[in-house]
Amino acid sequence: MRRPPANVPARRQRGFTYLGLIILVAILGLVGAAGLKMGSLLQRQAAEQELLDIGAQFSDALYSYAVATPAGQPQQPSSLADLLRDPRSPQVRRHLRKLFVDPVTGRAEWGLLFQPGSHGIIGVHSLSQAAPLKVGNFEARFTGFEGKAHLSDWQFMMPTQLAPLAAAAADPGPAGAPGSDGTPAAPDVPLPPLFSRPISPTQETEPAPVPDEVELPPPPAE
Repeated sequence: MRRPPANVPARRQRGFTYLGLIILVAILGLVGAAGLKMGSLLQRQAAEQELLDIGAQFSDALYSYAVATPAGQPQQPSSLADLLRDPRSPQVRRHLRKLFVDPVTGRAEWGLLFQPGSHGIIGVHSLSQAAPLKVGNFEARFTGFEGKAHLSDWQFMMPTQLAPLAAAAADPGPAGAPGSDGTPAAPDVPLPPLFSRPISPTQETEPAPVPDEVELPPPPAE
């Protein structure tokens, strides 16, 4: 009867070790791929939140531009550069501190929404056609974004409920009314939630002058 070679158990042990290494490498690859995917999802989620924050600033800037409209001037900017420096004002007036980069596309390029029949910008949106991760549980000002199929469907516009107030602020009013001399009246217009810069500088009135003390004549002698 032939005996098996003495080195057979050693060969079997080496085979099991090699198989174990292959399984371990496969598991590590799956874990690494899952980690990369999770990191990508977190990065995308942060980019979408930043897009909402930037869009809110665009919306507030369009509102500020409309409220600050002088008599006879358009209420909407013709370009985003007009929000950086208002061409209607002789003084330097800024409604947006800088032209933001789209955090999703990585470019300072935005889709523009125009007033029908004019070149006035009434809103902006991302140029990304990717499907958003966030489809619900938006803030009150973004409730119209729920269930949208593309990030480009997130349209950041001046709040609809504030548009009539902005138009009233720019209207000089009828003859004899405040602002009929060409200076628009300054109504008490509520600011949107993220609008922090005042619409117009606070005007201080000088106190009324105090009259000099009047010296009384001496009483007549008896």
